[in-house]
Amino acid sequence: MSRLDATHERLIETYRKKAKHYNVVSRLYPVPGYPQQAQRRRAVQALRLRPGGTVVDLACGTGQNFPLIEQAIGPDGRIVGVDLTDAMLAQAERRVGHNGWSNVSLIQADAADYTFPGEVDAILSTYALSHLPECGDVIARGAGALTRDGRCVVLDLKAPDGMPRMLARLGAALGRPFGSIDEWLARRPWEGIRASMQDALNDLSWNELCFGTAFLAAGSSSACLRDQGDLAHAPGVQPVGP
Repeated sequence: MSRLDATHERLIETYRKKAKHYNVVSRLYPVPGYPQQAQRRRAVQALRLRPGGTVVDLACGTGQNFPLIEQAIGPDGRIVGVDLTDAMLAQAERRVGHNGWSNVSLIQADAADYTFPGEVDAILSTYALSHLPECGDVIARGAGALTRDGRCVVLDLKAPDGMPRMLARLGAALGRPFGSIDEWLARRPWEGIRASMQDALNDLSWNELCFGTAFLAAGSSSACLRDQGDLAHAPGVQPVGP
């Protein structure tokens, strides 16, 4: 088994064990009292959703983002929840049924291999993408599926800049039961996520939260810029300016 396969198997087993009580246990992640729900609200707001929009929630887990998204897109919108673990999706399905949402599709898939639907208005990932060594590829494929004014938002954890190595290791050890991989600190995945979003998206914003222990990154589809570039090079079109 390759290192990537082993990582995925570990993540699946970790979240299968925690799925039943995840909605309660996740409140302790990464530490008790962490403002996770407030950060989720901020992430959904950064999507700039409109009624009727289509949103892909990558690694949706038990669907904790769904209520916030539903408030923004309404019954005419659509949520596609993607997760690697069957047990987590079973909890998400219960949430969907309990709320009577008929506009949610749940898909069991590895985000690294997931094929995005066409014409996606928004892509959201919360506290998950940094676990994937292939996060850059996921961002690139997602950006290519966005509509002209589509948005991609990633909310995830990071090690604060300048944090003593011992404290950083302690933080990773505390997070390991929730799915952190051993190489997380060495990989510094937030740097790769930022670089990939800068390459694939337009007008990237990057905000560090809670003393640098998390980040909120948001960018817009670059399709509009591509369209403008194509127009500028079309026959008979003269450049503007001196």
